[in-house]
Amino acid sequence: MELATALKGQTVQNKIREVGINPNYWYPVGWSDRFQPNQIVPVVIWHQSIAVYRDSDGDLHALENACPHRGVELHKGKIHGKHLACPYHGWEFSGSTGECVTIPYLPKTQKLPCAQARVFAVQEKYGLVWIFPGDQALAQVQPVLEAKEFDDSEWLMVPVTAHFKAHFSICNENAMDVFHGFLHEELQGWFDPVLTDLKETESSVRAEYQVSYKGHMAKFLGLTDRADQVTTLPITIQYNYPHYATTLQGVSALYLMRLPVSPVESRSFALFFFKVRLPKWVLRTLRPALSWAIPRFLLQRFLDQDIDMMESEQQTYLKNRQRRYVEINPAIIALQRLIVRQYEQFVQQSKVQQSSPLQHRSAEDSPTLAEGVPEQEQISSGSMR
Repeated sequence: MELATALKGQTVQNKIREVGINPNYWYPVGWSDRFQPNQIVPVVIWHQSIAVYRDSDGDLHALENACPHRGVELHKGKIHGKHLACPYHGWEFSGSTGECVTIPYLPKTQKLPCAQARVFAVQEKYGLVWIFPGDQALAQVQPVLEAKEFDDSEWLMVPVTAHFKAHFSICNENAMDVFHGFLHEELQGWFDPVLTDLKETESSVRAEYQVSYKGHMAKFLGLTDRADQVTTLPITIQYNYPHYATTLQGVSALYLMRLPVSPVESRSFALFFFKVRLPKWVLRTLRPALSWAIPRFLLQRFLDQDIDMMESEQQTYLKNRQRRYVEINPAIIALQRLIVRQYEQFVQQSKVQQSSPLQHRSAEDSPTLAEGVPEQEQISSGSMR
């Protein structure tokens, strides 16, 4: 659906800062090299704690981080081949099915109790480990986003990780909001943005801006031919719930993957792709050094400024949840509508599944994933229009 691009004041519905996630998507939980053999790594996706480990063959497994016996955190346990052993009594659980396969103090002939840890679908892609926290029946049909530049040697890839003490909606709005270039003006960022096109679907928001660049950083990144020359380029920001894909006219691309942890904590994993103006043989030689230096000495400075603003926004909200705010960017309003709509859809689907004993009750299996707003306070997506 085509939306108007005019900038005019609209009241923000503050409860956007309370909604939960739709867990029926793939979420990144860390770079692959964080998950080493014989180590159990605890991760959290919207209140849900998950123990992730590699088995003896290097295959990844993800189990709910709570032993079905006494609730002890399984990430404190040990890896026995392909199984995960609880640190308390040594009960072992299959990484594939979650079933209890061994209790060390029971006779081999004795039947094991019906104890099963919840299993989450897990995969590796783009150097990241992804987990599907929702209805596991949907994991096979819901794709991970596609980053077409990943295997193209002409692009320089730069991985970036960030941690925010803020609700994921605040972080997502920052990524959609090109008008905050004022914040970065000392870093030779962008200026004079104009929203030229805006589209919305059931699960996406696409905004196109015209943005101007100038300075030595813009020249290094290939945005302009000369540092003292102003260049105006179109930038497309595509939010496909729950992640971003942004392109800047063949010059750069960004894939921003969000990990909501709690109402006041979020993480992100980004893949930046640049077409640096260097001969291919030079780029091949310098690729490792550039991938290390660019995020630390260039991108991190921008990111630190953004984090400061987002965390300030979160703290102000927490001090007064009734304070009213005004937004004039229709792309932000559309984004908020989408976040609320996705959450409401999940809540409604969960209610249907819980009312039918024949359905797979994913919300009951993991009630924390449906946490967000109390039912009487849930936002109607219509109220965001």
